This record gives sequence, structure tokens and C-alpha cells, in this order.
Amino acid sequence: MTTSLTESVAALQITPLKSEFGAHIHNIDLKNADDATLATVVEAFRLHGAILLRNQSMEPDDLMRFISAFGEPELHTQKNYCLPGYPHIFKLSNMLDENGKPLGAHNDGVGWHTDYSYKKEPVMCTMLYAVTVPDEGGETLLADQVAAYEDLPEAKKAQLDPLKIHHSYVHFIENREFNSYQISDEIREANPDVIHPMIRVHPADGRKALWISTGTVKHIIGMEDDQAMKLVDELVEYVTQPKYVYSHKWQQGDVLMWDNRCTLHTGSLYDDKKYNRMAHRLWVKGEAPISVGD
Repeated sequence: MTTSLTESVAALQITPLKSEFGAHIHNIDLKNADDATLATVVEAFRLHGAILLRNQSMEPDDLMRFISAFGEPELHTQKNYCLPGYPHIFKLSNMLDENGKPLGAHNDGVGWHTDYSYKKEPVMCTMLYAVTVPDEGGETLLADQVAAYEDLPEAKKAQLDPLKIHHSYVHFIENREFNSYQISDEIREANPDVIHPMIRVHPADGRKALWISTGTVKHIIGMEDDQAMKLVDELVEYVTQPKYVYSHKWQQGDVLMWDNRCTLHTGSLYDDKKYNRMAHRLWVKGEAPISVGD
């Protein structure tokens, strides 16, 4: 980071989302922000793991300009709920069109995970823009995996540092609670199984994070299946303790972004018969995870 950007980030009006995790950035209008301001927001994100900017009014082109400041936007595995004309903008919603067809994916993202963990190069970050929000329920929870790793005893770190996890998109779809569907040969071929480190090193500053997940995790290399999944369950329970979790209560116009290299997240349920929800999701392409010792 250059000195000028360092000074610009320090000058931002920031309050933490939770203790030492995340940044609520105040008094920036993303729609009308210049490139220099957006660059400062990007650097704040790199340092803090997650950012929140409230009271935004964003059209699709505004969303694309903002997400592109972080890197190359990523396409979505599922195409049927993308915004027409904008294949990088995916709709999350329980709402129906005039013919009774879903406008978006409903209850997508429920269960602790990190996005695109089943890809060789998982997405770097996820952005959600709140268009319509329920009055209650539907929170998004973010777990700080850096703090969780740092709190581990040194012996436990030494045990986990070399471990590799087998991630599988097919396993994920076949076993998910919501939005399971028949996998085409094309999707199957485009999403082969991958192996990733359990402990991931952040390229921005070398900080280490537990990179455990649910859904896509099929196995831990070198362990018996029952032993591996027991360890996965134990670690997920550990890293999602309340002291590591920020729970975001949505307001219309919220822009929330998190770094998939150092967080886990989950959506939560709401009364979908009483309330409507619409959010736009965007991703930025990432890199192959860096292991400890690489």
C-alpha cells in the first residue's frame, strides 16, 4: 500500500463492525465517488476483512463499477437468476414474478461456508446490495477466521497448518438442504473436485486464517472419513463462536462486502410468507489459496 493510500484509509470515518473485525465506513456515496475514493475503500477492505457502507442507491452499472475496483468480476455457477444484461449480478430473493416464477435464489447461502471453495481459484470477495429487506430475520453472519486462528494453542496450529481439505461441488449440491438441483454434465465437468489448505495465508499482509467450511468439504487428506468430519464439525463449532461472529441486520441500501480468504459466512432464515427480500450478489475473481510455508 502506498503512503498516500495509507493516509487516505486513516482519514476515513470508520467504526468497527465487531471489536477488531470489519469496518463500517461512513459518509461515502458510492454512486458518485471518484476513482481515488474507491481505491481507498478497497484498501480499507484489504486491511479489515469486511466493510459496510449504508444508505447507498446503486443501479446495476454502479454496482459493476464498484465491484470492478476490487478486481475482475466473477461469473456465477448458476445462470438462471442473474439480472438480465448483467451476468455478474445474481439475485437472491423469495419474490415471484407475475407468472409465479421465482425472481431469485431463495435461502441461498444458508450454512457456514466460503464462496466458491469448490473452485481451484475461489472468489476473493463477495458483495451483497440490499434492495428489499425483511423487517425481522434474514441476518448475514460473518466469522473472523484470523482471530479464531490466532487464539489457537501453538500445538493445535502445528497440527492444522499442513492439513489439506478435499472440496467438491457435486458433493455440495447433492447434500444441500436448500436449492438442490440436478447437475448437468456441463456443470459437473466445469467444477471438478479440488484440494485446498485448511490454513490460508492472506496475500495482503501474511495473516493466517482457518479456512474450514461446510457443504463443499468432503474429506481431509490423510485422515479416515469419520475422523476427518469430526474434526471439521469441531472446528466449525469453534470458529463460529459468538466472540468471532458479526451478525448483520440489513437495512435497505446496505452494501456489505467480505473477504472470503479470511472469513466464513452464512445467511439466516426469515418469515418468507410475511416478508419479501431482494439482494444483489457480486463476486470478484480470486487466486489459488496460499498454504502455510508457501
